[in-house]
Amino acid sequence: MADFGLYEYQEEVVQRALRGENVIIWLPTGGGKTRAAVYVAKKHLENNPGAKVAVLVNKVHLVDQLYNNEFKPFLGLDYSLVSISGDCDQKEFFGCNVKNSDLVICTAQILENALTNQEEGKHVELSQFTLLIIDECHHTHKEGVYNKIMGRYVAQKLKGERRLPQILGLTASPGTGGAKSIKGAVEHVLQICANLDSVIVSSKVYAPELKKKVPRPRKRFDIVDKRPQDPFGDHLKFMMQFIHDFMALGPDFPVREFGTQEYEADVVILEKKGVTDRNRLLAQCALHLRQYNDALLINDTVRMVDAFRVLESYYSTKSSIAMDGTDFFLLGLYQENEVELRKLSGDARFENPKMGKLQNTLLEQFDQGKPSRGILFSKTRKSTHCLYDWVSNNPALQRAGIRAAILTGAGNGINYMTQNEQKETIRTFRRGSLNLLISTSVAEEGLDIPECNLVVRYGLLTNEIAQQQASGRARASDSVYSVVAQAGGREVRRELLNECLEDLTGRAIGEVQRMEHREFQMKITDLQTEALLTRQLAEQLKIKKRSRFSAATVQLSCRGCFVPVAFGNDIKVIENAHHVNINPDFEKYYKTGGQPALKTFEDWEPGRVISCAACGRSCNAQWGMEMVYKEIALLPILAIENFAMETPEGRKLAKKWKNVEFTVEEFNFSTYCHSKFPNMFD
Repeated sequence: MADFGLYEYQEEVVQRALRGENVIIWLPTGGGKTRAAVYVAKKHLENNPGAKVAVLVNKVHLVDQLYNNEFKPFLGLDYSLVSISGDCDQKEFFGCNVKNSDLVICTAQILENALTNQEEGKHVELSQFTLLIIDECHHTHKEGVYNKIMGRYVAQKLKGERRLPQILGLTASPGTGGAKSIKGAVEHVLQICANLDSVIVSSKVYAPELKKKVPRPRKRFDIVDKRPQDPFGDHLKFMMQFIHDFMALGPDFPVREFGTQEYEADVVILEKKGVTDRNRLLAQCALHLRQYNDALLINDTVRMVDAFRVLESYYSTKSSIAMDGTDFFLLGLYQENEVELRKLSGDARFENPKMGKLQNTLLEQFDQGKPSRGILFSKTRKSTHCLYDWVSNNPALQRAGIRAAILTGAGNGINYMTQNEQKETIRTFRRGSLNLLISTSVAEEGLDIPECNLVVRYGLLTNEIAQQQASGRARASDSVYSVVAQAGGREVRRELLNECLEDLTGRAIGEVQRMEHREFQMKITDLQTEALLTRQLAEQLKIKKRSRFSAATVQLSCRGCFVPVAFGNDIKVIENAHHVNINPDFEKYYKTGGQPALKTFEDWEPGRVISCAACGRSCNAQWGMEMVYKEIALLPILAIENFAMETPEGRKLAKKWKNVEFTVEEFNFSTYCHSKFPNMFD
């Protein structure tokens, strides 16, 4: 194996996979799991004529990364490789690409779609593959797409199907699944093994070499005392209490502490109650309270001015859409206090002390006259943008030569990045033109980011898997892993708990590995059988739920103004994804706005944003957007979370269309054209 460049600990962990066994490789971040998988794939293709390999990833940006950096350099000359993701046209003929390739790298969702799509040229079967490599395989649980694919695999295995691919899973940590006891952690690891139909292997003989190759950074807690005075935050809480007094909730609705995640959960429930009870006062007050709570959370994380800007931006869109006394009260309350809030947010005497501690932490590493490279992890896209603005306008950090950029998840919207923007940011960071990434969790897992000598966790509450992956980014010699947090805060407690859970994970894996083969296989089979029965029952319940009401008996009302605007049988679904209203009379209920930042797809392109115009007043609640389907049909796509459903059993809410209790029929393009343009077919 020397010609391939594997370390001895990598050679150790691939042995059982080379013998054709289903295996989960457990190695830390930076330990070379992917390189080991490339070696297994190479040997598999060499030793099995007609073999076909699929490499599955859970994020789009990892497709090109694994293709260009790992598989193509070692396999590209001898084998036919193809990379396919939602960003490329090749996904439309996935079946053909599989047929014509030796190795396919794709997102798991692409494979899942192909397994369910029966159209020729697009459909594939698991039996077409001889090896399935699953990156970040600890995500193979619950309703995740990895588990949907492996659910099919296990179901076929239990039926006696023998033409199934070998499984190779890769993970830096399976975690404990929330368990805090060794018994629970062992059960979780066994469940992951059952889901992947695999044993879990790690380095034993060459563990010292692994430890030397992947050193742990020096961990430290950069603790700051609680802010002695917070007049800005106190003023926000005063305004929130004023809104609570206006709502007059009574003793049945105890209020938890303002400025916490628990309080946010409370106001989400309040808003839902307001909608289902047709109490617009309650629903609207809850929405505004959530904005104030967001501002308090931001005030606790970054600067006061960042918190003020969030409220300022929110209310700048509200001034022209007041409908009733509730709106006038809420808008008036903000306007009466806006000047005072602005003044308080600019008073440097009461600034968030965490910012000063963070500045010192960064300067210790970057102001030493030697090249440094770091990642600053924060919880939300919003906070990464706030931190970037702070770094960019901080004279001391700029003098230290910090050149920062934001790295967040890909998607659509003002605070999202495109795939190309992600790639260019990482490319620039690798070249050294940038030396600090301000990132959400997207940089914790999978991304090929160069070794850093500083990783900072700022205002984060995550599980032990995310903590281990973030720590693994600090791989340079004498690197530092810093937790910037408030004294006695939840971040410190969670970090210490995660250290215990990391140790518990290792102990649980050890117990599973020491099980007798027969005992292990019996437990795995029992868990697989139980999971299969559970999935079958859940599917039956879903079918029953979807037919609970006739679509014609369900009326959709705007969630903002409660005006009825459509019936369930007006809604049709396109490509099992886009729920559109085909009733021509529906257009009188909405108005159009700006164009969303979305690309054009094979059969459709995005139109304009649509919002409520149903009540004749200024509701303006966003409903979704228009789509142009097959260059002919202009159809409104609706997000069900923006509506309430009047059913024979009362008013109900749903976050996603899959949760509605009536059947949505497939959109028939031919029928639509005949009804829309009857003269064309005479």
